Amino acid sequence: MSEQIKAVATVIGKDMVGILAKVSAAAAAANANVLEVTQSVLDGYFCMIMILDITAATKGIEELQNSIGEAVPDMQVHVMHENIFNSMHRI
Repeated sequence: MSEQIKAVATVIGKDMVGILAKVSAAAAAANANVLEVTQSVLDGYFCMIMILDITAATKGIEELQNSIGEAVPDMQVHVMHENIFNSMHRI
């Protein structure tokens, strides 16, 4: 059995209806599975971190980021490979 490949997606911007649904749909369209998600609204700003399984994804990281960004054009979207995320946050 092969190891799961993961990505970390962050989405931040003014809160509005349907953000989670649009981001999840964009991920699903790329065959990326949502493993975990946390979200909150802070003083009218929507903040979300999503862990995606991209093992069988049909799009690369940059393409996935662009697809999610197109789904929620007024939001700041970042998607990075789990290894890069972990390296950036290692003390």
